[in-house]
Amino acid sequence: MDWRDEGIVLAARPHGEGAAVVQLLTRDHGRHAGLMHGGDSRSKRGIVQPGNLVDAVWRARLTEHLGRYTIEPVRHVAAQFMDDPARLAALSAACAVVEAVIPEREPHPGLYAATGALLDALSGGERDIWPAVYIQWELGLLHELGFGLDLGSCAATGETENLIYVSPRTGRAVSRAAGEPYRERMLTLPSFLRPDGRGGGADDADFAAGLKLTGFFLARHAFDPLDRGLPAARERLDVLISRSSESTESPSADC
Repeated sequence: MDWRDEGIVLAARPHGEGAAVVQLLTRDHGRHAGLMHGGDSRSKRGIVQPGNLVDAVWRARLTEHLGRYTIEPVRHVAAQFMDDPARLAALSAACAVVEAVIPEREPHPGLYAATGALLDALSGGERDIWPAVYIQWELGLLHELGFGLDLGSCAATGETENLIYVSPRTGRAVSRAAGEPYRERMLTLPSFLRPDGRGGGADDADFAAGLKLTGFFLARHAFDPLDRGLPAARERLDVLISRSSESTESPSADC
């Protein structure tokens, strides 16, 4: 039993003498694990860094077996922004979330394509563009899991203007007027996700609000049923961007 596919490395964990169990998100075979001999060696460890694009051949005697990978590098993604902690954190978070919530060996070609677009944005997107792409990617993941949010109109009035909240109960947008009495319970709808602001970029404050929004629903719908919290890598991204947002908003102290 064997197949060949393109894939994105999600994780690689040491196994035995120099080998690694590698998790890939593949185009046609979904999230799929396999044993890579030498995967934890110095010469091959760089091939299976999370986020890398690879060409993989998987072989096993029976379909249900772990099987073995032969992996060749196509593109070293993380190496393109090693000096940017925020992009690296976003890359790690995306890989960790996919590994945790996507059932193994279940094809998700749409998610694979969207993740490839996210990697492109992380590699070459401007500072205010890639954060917006990341949040859109997590919204797409929620939709892929069957829990898409409705952000196009107000849940209470149907209007499409002045949408600034999201109801944590329904996952629907709420206008300023309708949500004002309940504002302390509401989630913030970032400006780049509003009907009149889609397509724009995201500053640190919008990025932080977007992470809170998608993180809330990922936790509720994807991780709570598994009795697990959000992955540590996703939490680190949230903390990093929240701190960056707070430092931007805080006035400089007088000397």
